[in-house]
Amino acid sequence: MSAAASEGQVPPISAGDPEGLSAKDVSQLIMEFLMFMMRAIVLCYPVYLTGSLGLSISWILLSMVMWTMWKNNRRWKDQRIDTAIDFLENEKHVINTELKAMNMPAWIHFADVEKAAWINKILQQAWPFFGMYMEKLLIDNIQPTVRTSSSHLKTFTFTKVHMGQNAPTITGVRVYTHELETKEVILDFNIIYDADVDIDADVKPAIKVGVKGLQLQGMLRVILEPLIGQSPLVGGVTMFFIRRPALQLNWTGMTNVLDGPGLNHFSESAIVDIIASLMVLPNRMCIPLIDQVKVDQMKFPLPRGVVRVHVLEARDLVAKDTYMMGLVKGKSDPYTVLRVGNKQFKTKTIKETLNPRWNEVYEFVIHEAPGQELEVELYDEDTDADDFLGRYSLDCGDVRKNRELDEWFTLEDIETGQIHMKLQWFSLHTNPALLKETRDGLACAMLAVYLDSASNLPKDQREFTHNEKHGKPPKESRLTRRTNDPNSYVEFTIDQQSQKTKVVLASKDPTYDECFTFFVHSVNNQVLNVEVKEHEKKSSLGKLTLPLVRLLNVSDMTLDQRFQLERSGANSHIKMKAVLRILTLEKLEPKVVAPPNQAKEKVSSPTPVPAQPAQSNAKEKVPVSSAPLSRTQTVPAPVPSSVSSYNELQAEYTPYRRSTFVGTEALRSTPSTPSQMRRYDSHSLLSENSIASSRFDLTDNVPYPEAILNHQGSFGQIQLTLRYATLRKRLIVIVSCCKDLVSCSESGSDTYVRIYLLPDQTWKHRKRTPVKKKTVDPVFNETFEFAVSMEEARTRKLDVAVKNNKMLHKRERKEIGMVLIDMSEIDLIKGSTEWYELTLPGLKKIN
Repeated sequence: MSAAASEGQVPPISAGDPEGLSAKDVSQLIMEFLMFMMRAIVLCYPVYLTGSLGLSISWILLSMVMWTMWKNNRRWKDQRIDTAIDFLENEKHVINTELKAMNMPAWIHFADVEKAAWINKILQQAWPFFGMYMEKLLIDNIQPTVRTSSSHLKTFTFTKVHMGQNAPTITGVRVYTHELETKEVILDFNIIYDADVDIDADVKPAIKVGVKGLQLQGMLRVILEPLIGQSPLVGGVTMFFIRRPALQLNWTGMTNVLDGPGLNHFSESAIVDIIASLMVLPNRMCIPLIDQVKVDQMKFPLPRGVVRVHVLEARDLVAKDTYMMGLVKGKSDPYTVLRVGNKQFKTKTIKETLNPRWNEVYEFVIHEAPGQELEVELYDEDTDADDFLGRYSLDCGDVRKNRELDEWFTLEDIETGQIHMKLQWFSLHTNPALLKETRDGLACAMLAVYLDSASNLPKDQREFTHNEKHGKPPKESRLTRRTNDPNSYVEFTIDQQSQKTKVVLASKDPTYDECFTFFVHSVNNQVLNVEVKEHEKKSSLGKLTLPLVRLLNVSDMTLDQRFQLERSGANSHIKMKAVLRILTLEKLEPKVVAPPNQAKEKVSSPTPVPAQPAQSNAKEKVPVSSAPLSRTQTVPAPVPSSVSSYNELQAEYTPYRRSTFVGTEALRSTPSTPSQMRRYDSHSLLSENSIASSRFDLTDNVPYPEAILNHQGSFGQIQLTLRYATLRKRLIVIVSCCKDLVSCSESGSDTYVRIYLLPDQTWKHRKRTPVKKKTVDPVFNETFEFAVSMEEARTRKLDVAVKNNKMLHKRERKEIGMVLIDMSEIDLIKGSTEWYELTLPGLKKIN
């Protein structure tokens, strides 16, 4: 290898070695070493030359100073230029990064989050009285409870309770209206509590504990439901944290050791666990305001639905494994962690790759949507600490809104990387006919169990084992007999799924008040096993077996009653409520606007189409918004509510277009064939006011290509993001991608997207994306801006056409799909990202 390097020859590159240190890497290292030696010679030669000529060392120092000054000035200039260019290209990202670093309130980051200054004023004014309430609560209620919890805490006493002067600060309020039913109001409060509390307590005369200062940050959701038509207008108030809040404590006294590096995390986690058991989903704090509202219905409502996550693959991940002390980058061993609330899953680890494929499926029960988020984190598995590869968060409300998402998501907090996931929203139904059991291990139903209480539990196993014996027990038995009531908990099991309740101490009539959910894979075969156990010895105090098929035959698939425990006391019962719901994947059905020229046609009359078979892709793709239709039906393509069909909107184009088709009356009639639609221009094609091929090519009697005329089915979809930048006064249009386009050749189509903001149809107002070659699913990710005011933008229409670039030498139309968007029906302030169905004038979609 050294001989080859000395002769200047580069070793051959091994193209078949995708892993480890390749020949290319070795050659690169050799070249870097040679360049280093050459630079060293170039730098040292002037020193040698100066000494040989007998010159002063001052010349060398002066040259080095001038070189350093010039180099630094050049570097600073390049940094300023790079910063300016980066700001222009990534203005939104730079501004968001700066706002996050400044720790600005949430209403600055999100347009739909409002200020809460008036609420903060109320809290600040009422905080001293809240402190008085907390002091009374701690001394009168909490202190006796702590004393009775353990024999070591009988002398526990609060010596000082001061809640401080700092009230919690609400940095933003978000109110949900469109996503909800009309009988509830949901508010999200972003809370920051930097408290100057000072609480001291004596555990024993020589042991003092306390807390002096805490910080709490989280999002508190408040639900007002149901809304009623009488005072107080709201039936109840429910409060909970959507995610576990962040907590920091400053301990004093003997508990000051918990501030140590190894213990502070455990102490704060224990406190957060207590908060989570009370006020973090699925746990809630409920306050009924009328007698008709039951606390259990408020505290344990049925979940909103189930999200099924298909973790498919990732690409372009960062290489974290290195060789030769970091000189050569290798690959990574990536795995994914998915988390919704307290539920967490981890995928398998794929070794030595930056483009892993997992193809794994996970399911999450969603209690609040919007609200709960799917948190995805990628790591590189190492022998010591795993390296971070990026994260992504997605609100489950977006999945519920779209029913199904199949996208590449760009990872955050990392240089590069994307993850491909397919997310499906399953609604909960009570119709047994919708039950579809599968053999792929996925759930077909969900079981929710609300456990209220148990009654007359035996003290131990011996009590009900020998309950048949009568008579007075012997003296030894009376002396050794336990007199304490049992410490019990309940364990629920369905096959491999097992969940436990909290332990209720010293009670034969324990109240558990907890709710659990289970995924059901076979309703006809699976059984719910319920067992009450004693805490210390783990011995059984009673059992119950409930076949799930029994729930299919009862009203509302719900059993709410007291159940007799088996192998327990004669009067031992358990009170619980079991609810079964069928999981159903519902397709998002867009609104179909019937054109006027087709309103009078009968649905049963088929549209004549050529008999040639349509081209189909190797990989079958079904649009999420497609609905099953009969092959003999004639219906327009399903489009969003803001999009009208072209045949209907031709008349609306008349005042906007400077050149029209054959006339208004002719527009109302459907042409017999696409080739009969002619175009008549009233201006010269060379003038600025002429239309730049807005809707068709500038030729008469030009037909569609054979591939389009022979195509049966959808013409594809395009994903667009529309929003208005208020500060810059620009209408932003982001062309993300297209899918399921018509293939104009065996290798696909060379597609691009052309956009006009009507009525501007001149060449200088034309927006166009680059050409994506040989694909029917092009990804553009191009951003276009239109300098119009908000009021004017709402009166415009967006004309979007997807064209094929390989038809320049043919007398054929370039359009392979079009869509017209009415901007008055788009919420430009919040922004809208939608899939729009593509259509073609004169051609009808047939499924």
